Amino acid sequence: QVQLVESGGGLVQAGGSLRLACTASGSIWSIKSMGWHRQAPRKSREHVATITDRGSSNYAEPVKGRFTISRDNAKNMVYLQMDSLEPEDTAIYYCSADVVVVGRPFKTYWGQGAQVTVSS
Repeated sequence: QVQLVESGGGLVQAGGSLRLACTASGSIWSIKSMGWHRQAPRKSREHVATITDRGSSNYAEPVKGRFTISRDNAKNMVYLQMDSLEPEDTAIYYCSADVVVVGRPFKTYWGQGAQVTVSS
């Protein structure tokens, strides 16, 4: 059993910043990639950023230069620093983790989501 819990969402004015955090816990042997996705009202869930266990990262075009993903492997945590926020960033943000449980191939787990609202 693996759980992912996000924190740090909230309401911010355009141009402001927020930092999301996600903690993975449970029967974890190792975690490969960790990432963030988001889903705005009436839209499909979309990729935001991913970071590998070695620290390589990639970003969706709309957030490049504004968002920064990082992770703490010792704590099984991933972060998303969001700067220069825009109303279009308003969405529920979900973290994901490709987790290896002992004796099983990796599986992708998802958090419950954190609301981010950017006012204009």
